Amino acid sequence: MTQSILAVDLGGTSILLGEVTLDGKVLHTQSYPTNTATQAAAMENIQKAISDYLGTAPRIARELIAIGIGVVGRVDRAQGVWMEIQPGKTNPTDVRSIIEQQFGLPCGIDNDVSCATLAELKHGWGRESKDFIYLNVGTGIAAGFVVNGAIIEGSHFNAGEIGHMVVDMNSDAICACGRRGCVERLSSGLGLHERVINLRSQYPDTAIAIEEGKRVAAETIFEQAQAGDALAERVTEEGARALAAAIMNMVRVSDPDTIVLGGGVGGNAYFKELVGQYLNPKTMRFVANGIAGTKQETPEAGLVGAAMVGLEAWTMKQGSVVS
Repeated sequence: MTQSILAVDLGGTSILLGEVTLDGKVLHTQSYPTNTATQAAAMENIQKAISDYLGTAPRIARELIAIGIGVVGRVDRAQGVWMEIQPGKTNPTDVRSIIEQQFGLPCGIDNDVSCATLAELKHGWGRESKDFIYLNVGTGIAAGFVVNGAIIEGSHFNAGEIGHMVVDMNSDAICACGRRGCVERLSSGLGLHERVINLRSQYPDTAIAIEEGKRVAAETIFEQAQAGDALAERVTEEGARALAAAIMNMVRVSDPDTIVLGGGVGGNAYFKELVGQYLNPKTMRFVANGIAGTKQETPEAGLVGAAMVGLEAWTMKQGSVVS
């Protein structure tokens, strides 16, 4: 093995770094803490994590040829610019130039869910389907739309931000975007936590423990729901119904044959089954493969996709274009 790429996947709670081969095999990973309160803080964490990884992690391939980065928010992949970490917090940052100058390697950057979708297109369902949706349900919610074999980016690199799709206009869950009933406020890891906090006073006998400064994990909520806790049941069922509504709305938009459900929340078997119960058969009749898991060999889809973006940057430096 002669060449590899350093891939970086910025998540809502941690930064995952790893060495990835040119054909998408993850050789080694290491996790670092992160701070995504601001784009500047997140960028500083990324730089520190890369520096530490390069200085301490074992190198498996003989040559590291590029760095690929997946981040939350809007990204101009062609220019290597991170436009914003959250809606309304625009802060264009030339990540490509910053990283290339600091570490001396070609750098590519894209949105984290776009990276995961790219990996699924190349190494997973994309081998069988030209029209699928990669839906990531984790700390937040976003999707990658693959139509006729291509990922839709949008005119402002904002396609797929379906977390702000309204699924309940009468909801009491108010989103930071200013609207009521966005699916992210009801079905994401953070949204489920917020619902527990906001509704807890109505359920004094709940078994869900709340620690100051700590998030209630989605897995904990699901476990309590299965045990019959009324608060957990309400939050879980609301979340499942909301996510099912979002899925059916997306199906009506792009006519996919597959919905690939990923992320820490979306990958939970109990929650996934509950979501399926709220899907309308008539709406889903042409989604031939239904709600499916990834077909990739590795669970680190975001890392593999980030590596592909890094490979693209390296190839461009060589004077050619990745096919």
